[in-house]
Amino acid sequence: MGYAIARESPGQDDVLALLRLHLEEMHGWSPPGTVHALPVERLRDPAVAFFTAREGSTLAAIGALKELDAERGELKSMRAAPAYRGRGAGEAILLHLIAEARGRGYRWIGLETGRPAPFAPAARLYAKHGFAECPPFGDYVSDEFSLCMGKYLSMEKEP
Repeated sequence: MGYAIARESPGQDDVLALLRLHLEEMHGWSPPGTVHALPVERLRDPAVAFFTAREGSTLAAIGALKELDAERGELKSMRAAPAYRGRGAGEAILLHLIAEARGRGYRWIGLETGRPAPFAPAARLYAKHGFAECPPFGDYVSDEFSLCMGKYLSMEKEP
């Protein structure tokens, strides 16, 4: 199934509803202090490119790419709408974000997700596309809950 992927504002009603659901579930599944999902205000930061995947006018998934520095980016707010889970919408956004990162010349992209069972489908999707567990980066810390994953986009390793 093909999805139309576009850079959009995170302030649209359907996007806001999916972001609210995302944050509610993250807080429900995560211990206090371990939710790193960005609220809509931080998704509007110029360092963050926010994308939607739509089937017609229906929102299927969202995802963002945050610039960490000139050579590294981070995936943020990856989420498929409930009706689109398991239908390739999250994968479509992921592939788009990887291509966007390559187009920007990033050598590496990373992400943080959880280790418990509710996060397993996301971790499997990332692993399917070459992401592997990595040490914490940015402000993340090593703990039993968080799982940091990364993917090199070129043959060169970080200095």
